[in-house]
Amino acid sequence: MTNYSGTTGNGTAHGEDAGFGQRVDQLGSDAQQFIDNARSAVADLGQTLDLKGRVERNPYGTLAIAVGVGYVLGGGLFTPLTGRILKLGVRLAALPFVKDELLGMAESAFQGYQTGRGTPPSGSV
Repeated sequence: MTNYSGTTGNGTAHGEDAGFGQRVDQLGSDAQQFIDNARSAVADLGQTLDLKGRVERNPYGTLAIAVGVGYVLGGGLFTPLTGRILKLGVRLAALPFVKDELLGMAESAFQGYQTGRGTPPSGSV
């Protein structure tokens, strides 16, 4: 078996082993830098959002927001329960508009009675 200068018994050059070790060291330092940057970003976000202060000022609201975010991230957005909740929400949101329309119709009918088109029903103001 012939050994050429600059190679080891397994056929790799001496410089390749050193290059691989340097790459592993570089990957390790890059990973550590990434972790440090991520921790810094999380700390900055926490300071910006003032999570501790929000929890102290409004614990129930913060809990409700956390439950909502968990529900959405947990896949609950496209479930039958969410559909029913949305339908109920739309109905509840429409109630003030329906009430206003009914009151407007009642007021216009009452004003019609006052202008002489009839007498108001008994017991009305």
